[in-house]
Amino acid sequence: MNGSMITASVSMGALQQKLDMLADNFANVNTVGYKRKTAEFEDILTSVNKQLNDFDQPGRKTPLGLVGGWGTRLISIHTDMTQGQLQETGIMTDLAIEGNGLFEVRTVDGARAFTRHGPFQLLPDGADNRVLVTNTGQQVIGVGDEPVRVPNSYELRIAEDGTLTGVAGDGIETIDLGRLKLVEVNNAELLQTLADNLYGVPAGIDPNSAVRELADAGAAGIAVRQGFVEQSNVNMADEMSDLMMVQRAYQLSARALSSSEQMMGMANSLRG
Repeated sequence: MNGSMITASVSMGALQQKLDMLADNFANVNTVGYKRKTAEFEDILTSVNKQLNDFDQPGRKTPLGLVGGWGTRLISIHTDMTQGQLQETGIMTDLAIEGNGLFEVRTVDGARAFTRHGPFQLLPDGADNRVLVTNTGQQVIGVGDEPVRVPNSYELRIAEDGTLTGVAGDGIETIDLGRLKLVEVNNAELLQTLADNLYGVPAGIDPNSAVRELADAGAAGIAVRQGFVEQSNVNMADEMSDLMMVQRAYQLSARALSSSEQMMGMANSLRG
């Protein structure tokens, strides 16, 4: 009976973690550039109890031995980098990526971070320029590891390969502003989810094993779309299906825990 209580309680803890993950997906169903999370579970200490040969009856299709488990645990949460739908906004500082790429930004403390959250803004930097930033203030980085800057009298134009061009008010004069720094995801499992819909590389991990800078975005099948944002890739039907299965499993574990407690109570109340 103690074993059943332990199994049920451990499984309930793992299922609660998945419920929290699903809640995060639901909360971000309308968040631009959000990537849904998925969970992976594994058994805990599966044991096999020996059985006598008498149990090997005609028609039995399983080997001898009674398999007993001790519940499951959540071993990892994965980020699903599947492409979300693009929505046109007509705002020239809104950017979206098609393909397996990320924008690079700098956090307030100067650390590298990456995102697909593309509603950017141009903010004055006090030097007759404007700097391209995320909606939470992180600077968007161009090739050369410098923030993207646009002179005050120019409008920003961005090509599919990330090339940046400043267009004067007359629509004729143009200046070269460099190119957006785009990176391709090598291993999404190495990316750490940060606040503000950002991703980072944990300390001790080689950044080049997680992402690599693109010299030619088009060759990698990656394109920048100006005036668009990428919608979340959360599918409400799939999330609701997962939620119902997790709730049923949680209810079953809770019922097993309650039954074990009742049986323990009955055993304790017995008198010789």
